[in-house]
Amino acid sequence: MNTPRLDPHTLLAQIRALGDIGAAAEGGRTRIALTDSEKAGRDRLVAWMRELDLDIRVDAIGNIFGILPGETPWQEAAPLMMGSHIDTVGNAGALDGCYGVLAALAVQRAYREAGIVPRRAIIAAAFTNEEGVRYQPDMMGSLVYAGGLDLDSALNAVGTDGSRLGDELVRIGYAGEMAPGAIVPREYLELHIEQGPVLEAENLQIGVVTGVQGISWQRLSIRGTANHAGTTPTRLRHDAGYAAAAIAAFLRDEVVAAHPDSTLATVGSLELHPNLINVIARQADMTVDMRDPDEGRLQEAEQRLQDFIAAIAEREGVEISSERLARFEPVPFDDALQDTIEATAAELGLSHRRMVSGAGHDAQMMARIAPTAMIFVPSHKGISHNPREHTDDAQLIQGAEVLLTVVGKRLAAE
Repeated sequence: MNTPRLDPHTLLAQIRALGDIGAAAEGGRTRIALTDSEKAGRDRLVAWMRELDLDIRVDAIGNIFGILPGETPWQEAAPLMMGSHIDTVGNAGALDGCYGVLAALAVQRAYREAGIVPRRAIIAAAFTNEEGVRYQPDMMGSLVYAGGLDLDSALNAVGTDGSRLGDELVRIGYAGEMAPGAIVPREYLELHIEQGPVLEAENLQIGVVTGVQGISWQRLSIRGTANHAGTTPTRLRHDAGYAAAAIAAFLRDEVVAAHPDSTLATVGSLELHPNLINVIARQADMTVDMRDPDEGRLQEAEQRLQDFIAAIAEREGVEISSERLARFEPVPFDDALQDTIEATAAELGLSHRRMVSGAGHDAQMMARIAPTAMIFVPSHKGISHNPREHTDDAQLIQGAEVLLTVVGKRLAAE
């Protein structure tokens, strides 16, 4: 009997070809969800799926599924699903998300070229708006698919450019007819670059992902009083800029310091108004991103922040309002799938470790409806969401080999 074998040359060529879509002269590429450049990426992906003679389905939130039929139709036997996303942040690298989708195609190609019909269908999925740059929340396509966000709310989401998501799906031709969640997988696997420095720092080849840490996103608006920077005594100021700075310092010095090995806090966006050198800021708008793999510690961090906000508002005589942008509890992955990935890495002679994902992924949404796990490969210097995002070709191939082998084991384990 033939054995499915990876075609590494096609995998790497497709990664580079998809990376050319939305590319800029200086080296990065931008394929924000549902823009013309992302439509071009979708069209290319669908063309590759057609080359493999896959059954292509698109659901109402724009998720794309390429189905390699099995001995038993997917309607009768739950399929094995792999995937990720192909939308990017602005000026991004070529691997985030795309690697997982194209590696899923590589697994299907291995079965096609070996002439093997798997026991059950194998599906490659590309989920809509994972990055959440234009429309929020992020991981939207997989969240809708898993039942965590209703379809109408997602379709009515208004983008940063004022567009309506549902209208843009229609415009680019990816408003599908299939109901989100219509295909419930038996298991879901996602191969991804680490997007962090741990594997490279420890000279390891494979990450066996145990789960995704919890995420809390907030937007804070601080309203003070604009006044002359030279004539207003400090004791009489209502300085929105100072309050914002105090919050940022508190997050690092107190919240993170309480659990430095697990809790993370980031002020990623800060805008002052009127933003003039000699005027006390009347308003500050800022975002806070907090993460922890433990739900109890994440709740503790959120409470400490709220207590400090109340205290600084009273002390400085400013008004502070908060808006929750996203909130996801930590998600543990399936133990049996982790064991299979770990055993496979060992059999292939690849060094490995178990680790928590610091970034959010579609896998954490799919874990709501199916046993789920992820495989990481190293990221050079931990850089991602950046044109300098890089993983060596050999490492990309190793990750895909692990995925292919794990898929074979899971299909044979029934």
